[in-house]
Amino acid sequence: MPDTLPNDRGDRDEDRNKDNFWVQAARYSELAVILPAALVAGWLLGAALDRWLHTTWLYLAGIFLGIIAGFVELIRTVMRDTK
Repeated sequence: MPDTLPNDRGDRDEDRNKDNFWVQAARYSELAVILPAALVAGWLLGAALDRWLHTTWLYLAGIFLGIIAGFVELIRTVMRDTK
C-alpha cells in the first residue's frame, strides 16, 4: 500500500511546479505578451468605437482600459505565485 494518498501526490506536484525555475519563467514571460496585447486590444476596440460613433476620444479610453487589464493580470500572476 502506498504511503501517500492521491491528493498528497497532487499537492507535491503543485509544490514541485512552483519551485521549478522553468515553470516560473514561463509564467512571467507570458506577461511580456499579455501586457502589450491588452493595450493593443484596448486601443483597437477604442478606435473601432471611435469610427462607429464618430468620436475622437474613445481610443484613449480603450488604451486606459487595456493598461488596467494588463496590470490586473500582472497582479493575479504575482499573487498566484506567492501563495
